[in-house]
Amino acid sequence: MKHSAKVPAGFKVHAARHPMSGLADGGPDHSESNHSGSDGGPRSARGRASDWTYHCALNLLKFPVDEAIFRQLAFMGEDARVDRAWLLEYSGDMLRFRNTHEWCRERTPSFVAELQEAPTTLIAWLHKYMMRGQAVAVSDTAHLPRTARTLQVEFLRQGNRSVLSVPVLHEGKLYGIVGFDTVVDQRAWTDDEIDALFRCAGLIAQARFGNGPRLGADGRPPSLIYLSMRGMVRGVEPESIVGVRSAGNYSEIWLDSGAMVLDSRALGMWSSLLPGKFFFRIHRNAIINSLHVLDVDRRSVDRWQIRMRSAERSWSVSRSYRQHLRQRMGI
Repeated sequence: MKHSAKVPAGFKVHAARHPMSGLADGGPDHSESNHSGSDGGPRSARGRASDWTYHCALNLLKFPVDEAIFRQLAFMGEDARVDRAWLLEYSGDMLRFRNTHEWCRERTPSFVAELQEAPTTLIAWLHKYMMRGQAVAVSDTAHLPRTARTLQVEFLRQGNRSVLSVPVLHEGKLYGIVGFDTVVDQRAWTDDEIDALFRCAGLIAQARFGNGPRLGADGRPPSLIYLSMRGMVRGVEPESIVGVRSAGNYSEIWLDSGAMVLDSRALGMWSSLLPGKFFFRIHRNAIINSLHVLDVDRRSVDRWQIRMRSAERSWSVSRSYRQHLRQRMGI
């Protein structure tokens, strides 16, 4: 990726409006800056950030929230020509955070698995601005203040050269951070990009946190299993997986949204990853989630079929797994 913009050193902080009020016309105000210089090159060189809000709203209307967020990150990442687009979410007590959604450009490494239940102290310098509702546009990770040293080490570990971070706020409460990384080139983040990301953050916050954060019975966010697919790492709750089918060296992951994700791991690995409380084999090439079984067709002695919620076709039960199916389903 090549960018024509002149990249200033350091970072800048943008004062944030309420994300939903960001849907009105006008750009964010600048409240702090440690550099001067151009805010970037021609808009045509990086797509049209003004389109992001429309696509975000369309995705959130058409798809389940998690699916919509992944699609939006992929769209913005490609359009903005960045190397990663991501969403972090805080724990209820704000002491921890985790990477819940991430898109990566081809050959860009993912660090999503390493950023689970990470201490907020790791991003303390950034968190300060997020709590104020301010975006932080880092154009050069090598030139940050001494107080940002811990975060700078993490940026450099990930190979980040420029990072844009925008708070995800709902009714004045901080729930997470959405942002971009570049690892190939440095980037001067434009006002248009920052403003557009603010607006998308507001829409995502309304859709995902409008009824409060999703918590498990223990009061913590639900655990996620991460799917690895072409340039994207996607976290899903185990219960949302309808079933897994073998596809050679890959696996088809069927979700309750009706989507199918081709994961880069073989079925044998998935048999050890999925919780045995809900998942069991019905065939040497298939694992199902008992929570999503609609019916079991046993009318043919030679061919049993299971109909799964949100799956297009019935799933075959091999003869050697029938007894296990009876025990698990109580039939």
